[in-house]
Amino acid sequence: MAVARRSLAAAPGARISDTGRWKEAGLALLFLAPSIVVFVIFFYYPFEQLVLRGLYRNNIAGDNLRYVGFGQYGDVLGGEEFRLGIWHSIQFLLYTVPAGLLFGTVLAVVANRRLRGIKIFQTIFTSTVATSTAVAGFIFLAVLNPSIGVVKSPDLLSQPSTAMFGVAIVGMWQNLGLSFIIVLAGLQAIPQEIDEASLLDGHGPLRRFFRVTLPLISPVLLFLLVILVVNAFQAFALIDAVTRPAGGPNGATETIVFKIFENRTPDRLGDGSVMSVGLFLVTFVVTLAQFLFLERRVHYGD
Repeated sequence: MAVARRSLAAAPGARISDTGRWKEAGLALLFLAPSIVVFVIFFYYPFEQLVLRGLYRNNIAGDNLRYVGFGQYGDVLGGEEFRLGIWHSIQFLLYTVPAGLLFGTVLAVVANRRLRGIKIFQTIFTSTVATSTAVAGFIFLAVLNPSIGVVKSPDLLSQPSTAMFGVAIVGMWQNLGLSFIIVLAGLQAIPQEIDEASLLDGHGPLRRFFRVTLPLISPVLLFLLVILVVNAFQAFALIDAVTRPAGGPNGATETIVFKIFENRTPDRLGDGSVMSVGLFLVTFVVTLAQFLFLERRVHYGD
């Protein structure tokens, strides 16, 4: 009987607890509602329309829309144009992402000092973030132009074998500011006591960096890597600003986004939609792979 009374006495409290949880869930949903609405309107609905648009084909006049089914997905995603665009995007990624990570980290480590005037150098290193793509392209052409440039370099943009590397130089320079800001923020978040303890243990600068600093900023580096990879797959404006004709020479710098842009006419809009979906899937798979294979090497401090 005593046990039964305690159970009955606890029941109203349980109901109150359940009611409180429902109220908390409703309040959380209320706060999330604006973000959900924005995502539905500006991402989920357009993406659904993009997937559906890939099932149709039209003529050049845009007045003969007809259903062709998922066969168009197989034809486009398995076609040479899509594969070539993805390969050019991967080339741009391989040139710019490792360089952005390396140089941004080196600059951040160098600038993470308590010195008089160091803020001036930190501002200079972050200036590339505020530089537009058009300005960055103009600077590249003005400095490295083989005819009128300050530095008499080989004409990288005129040869198909070197054009992507020429464009990637500008991409590397633009990535420096973003990489520097993110890595410097991670370095400044490390407690000073950890560095002092490492010094007392007799660790030199290199050993302290690889054994202490690098593991502590590994979450920051993983985040930066994902951002740089996504940006590399979306490269378009820089290539359009630097190369003339755009995407040249002989299509050597036509990334997948460039291919999508070329398929914007009514008769090719279905192909462009399929390529857009394909780019989303490639980016999703690459990003997921980074989290799955690299996150186990990331150190999250307690």
